[in-house]
Amino acid sequence: MTSDYALPQLRDRGTVAPKTAYLIASGDLRESANVAGWPTQQALEQAIADAFARQGWSVVRAHGVDPDTGHGFISSQRMGLDIFTSIPPDAPLIVAEAVWQYSHHVLAGLRTHRGPILTAANFAGEWPGLVGLLGLNAGLTKMGTPYSTVWSVDFTDEWAHDRIGEWIATGGIRHDSSHVRAFPPVESLEASPEVELGRALAKQLQTDKAIIGVFDEGCMGMYNAIIDDELLNPLGIYKERLSQSALYAEMQRVDDDTADAVGRWLLDAGMTFKLGTDDATELTEGQLREQYKMYIAALRISDDFGLDAVGIQYQQGLKDLTPASDLVEGLLNNVERPPVTSRDGSRVLWEGKALPHFNEADEGVAADALITNRVWVAMGLDPATTLHDVRWGEEFDGQFVWVYEISGSVPPSHFENGYADAVGWRQGPVFFPAGGSTITGVSKPGEIVWSRLYIAGGELHLDIGRASAVSLPAEETSRRWRATNIEWPIMHVVLHGVSRDQFMARHKANHVQVAYAPDAATADAALLAKAVAFAELGAHVHLAGEVNV
Repeated sequence: MTSDYALPQLRDRGTVAPKTAYLIASGDLRESANVAGWPTQQALEQAIADAFARQGWSVVRAHGVDPDTGHGFISSQRMGLDIFTSIPPDAPLIVAEAVWQYSHHVLAGLRTHRGPILTAANFAGEWPGLVGLLGLNAGLTKMGTPYSTVWSVDFTDEWAHDRIGEWIATGGIRHDSSHVRAFPPVESLEASPEVELGRALAKQLQTDKAIIGVFDEGCMGMYNAIIDDELLNPLGIYKERLSQSALYAEMQRVDDDTADAVGRWLLDAGMTFKLGTDDATELTEGQLREQYKMYIAALRISDDFGLDAVGIQYQQGLKDLTPASDLVEGLLNNVERPPVTSRDGSRVLWEGKALPHFNEADEGVAADALITNRVWVAMGLDPATTLHDVRWGEEFDGQFVWVYEISGSVPPSHFENGYADAVGWRQGPVFFPAGGSTITGVSKPGEIVWSRLYIAGGELHLDIGRASAVSLPAEETSRRWRATNIEWPIMHVVLHGVSRDQFMARHKANHVQVAYAPDAATADAALLAKAVAFAELGAHVHLAGEVNV
């Protein structure tokens, strides 16, 4: 029987030549970032091709360079889907990342790809390739898509050579995970005030439920940063889905005098700003005023909806309308901050308290920040938290010291002298066309608890461990800052019992959550209470590295 219907013609995706891998490159949604990062991406791809050539393999780029844009990044989900229609479904596939990338550009194609997948990144500070790699890996983990991963400074080292050889031979790479162990059943733990506290806080959260306000989900393609309601609600946490347009509209209702009072408070507290007059390249008073209005608007909307934590996406949408949200985010996470009254003037909102802000609308951080805040407050500790990008790191004086940096939004209490050490720099025009101030500075030395909540196998998992923020010589700090983003706050971190490669292989996020404790014993106690709370709420808790429990 002959059909009269117009049947779709399926494209022939071809076959894979022997000893050949295909390569794709997910990029930014912001063309300015793609253009600026393209030379670094080209160098990475050449290094990967050379590494595979040493194994007798060829690497074929699955998509070309756009003559109009001048770069070869996949810059939209539609573009990614179209490219996958020409990739043989069983081909060995490399996703090479030297810059920040929007994971959803390629996750749709990767979800149904049948061949072995290798994510690969350079290990350098100037462009956040390894940050993009970790975000992509977390998205693949959430999807349940098998993948392998590798990273290297230049892909000439023996470790990278051996890992690539393993992937070629077996279709997979086995990394060392000996630093991770399951948190013991809560009922098996010796009774202690910390165990009692964790249990009590978990019970309270499931009885007196919390709301997190999300100003638009899916920031910068971070599929891994969206925690589905079906997983979040059993914790006792619910979402209030808000629009960034509502935040912007509320900003327009804040008068200049009210906004300027925020600025005067910050100056009186000791914060300084690197000001200029060119809006296109410098931080200006006008940009700061808009940020002060956003700070007030965020608090008032949070009060309207009775929020327990709030997250602003910003990077898409608002970036074309108003200066960056980072100054706002860091202030909200700080206990000591400019007072803002309710609409009727009768109350100071969250007076003497931090309002946990989960930067970049990362909901894995939202639940973590909320519970961290409650544990730290109950223990009488400073509850200021932040997420950092796992940005880069190198050996110094015999130990590996990570560079943790986030886009300007660290709470001032994380600095040695608080606001007196906080400096506002203009956000870079490549990523932030409307500018806006950061809160930059060097995070103080001290004991920290780090963690990450993520999705694997359709369930919530928490990796948690201990680390020390350390002090480095001024010249080394300056070198690391200039190798990354000097306008962003920096934390020098030594993880306890976790090597660089163990962390890279295991960590399921581009972000890591950190909170200080006054000493090692208190940090251990706070970690225990937090781990108990998450375990009681049903998350799979994993202890990473040297943890005293």
